[in-house]
Amino acid sequence: MQENSKHKPRVFSGVQPTGNLHLGNYLGAITRFVALQDEHECLYCVVDLHAITVFQDPDELTHNTREVTAAFIAAGIDPTRQIIFNQSQVSGHAELAWILNCVARLGWLNRMTQFKEKAGKDRENASAGLYVYPNLMAADILLYHATHVPVGEDQKQHLELARDIAQKSNNDFAKTIARADYPGGFFPLPEPLIAGPATRVMSFRDGTKKMSKSDPSDLSRINLTDDADAIAKKIKKAKTDPEPLPSEVEGLEARAEADNLIGIYAALQGTQKDVVLRQYGGAPFSKFKEALAELATEKLTPIGDEMRRLLADPVEIDRILADGASRAHAIADPILAKTKDIVGFIRS
Repeated sequence: MQENSKHKPRVFSGVQPTGNLHLGNYLGAITRFVALQDEHECLYCVVDLHAITVFQDPDELTHNTREVTAAFIAAGIDPTRQIIFNQSQVSGHAELAWILNCVARLGWLNRMTQFKEKAGKDRENASAGLYVYPNLMAADILLYHATHVPVGEDQKQHLELARDIAQKSNNDFAKTIARADYPGGFFPLPEPLIAGPATRVMSFRDGTKKMSKSDPSDLSRINLTDDADAIAKKIKKAKTDPEPLPSEVEGLEARAEADNLIGIYAALQGTQKDVVLRQYGGAPFSKFKEALAELATEKLTPIGDEMRRLLADPVEIDRILADGASRAHAIADPILAKTKDIVGFIRS
């Protein structure tokens, strides 16, 4: 019998507080978080432990943690119905991560492509935390016996690793798990919630690269705190090709910038690319960009306004995070205690 069998399906997901939340974060993650809360029991975590796998200025980390929290709430996540908290306030994440470090195999971690990408050529200078980052992600999920995890393409491999770690833990400790009356295994194998359209939002300056806060050009992205003028300016200056918009989806992928802008419009409108192309196919990009700017402004400026209002009261944001952490503890602590029993730790 699994810990969460009497509940709705339980979702865990997190966003790193590394600054400059942008349209890619919103469409790729936050809008999906809002949609999931009606059908699932959700824990939405500001994963500050993950953030420090590369150095973070302490003052900026504090601000960015509050900014992600404000974005969650401004976008429509209800902190009274769902749990919003920052990872470092629940020590079970780090405790379970150490146990899972001792279950996961080096060969598994060596196959993680994201470490290779983030560490670059100078891997010897990368932090140990960056290397074992996927084990902490597994701990985030398994600490709550989460059944589902929203994932994009860049996180699918990490979720597969979390499933491998869960399965190996169930096998390694099968004797004490059975004794604890968990015949089906203690850790559930989390299932992916596959993303919908436009979850991989690309740069406005290069349609082959993901939209990123680290891009030196601010014109490459729409920040969630951008005002209407900034949004319109960035869309107007977004790179395109000289051809008019096609009337069909077929062949659109070969035109990276066009595909990106059409995908963004579809996601903001809650529709499909082919529907957008039936409306704007054959039109010049200038006309389509005007429509996209109007739609993006309509959808995003209220979120930016609400984020600024929330950030003006950091005490209230900290209260929400503390309340969320208390509720997260209520789920995590019994699971961590049973994990320690299964491993063989003596506890008071």
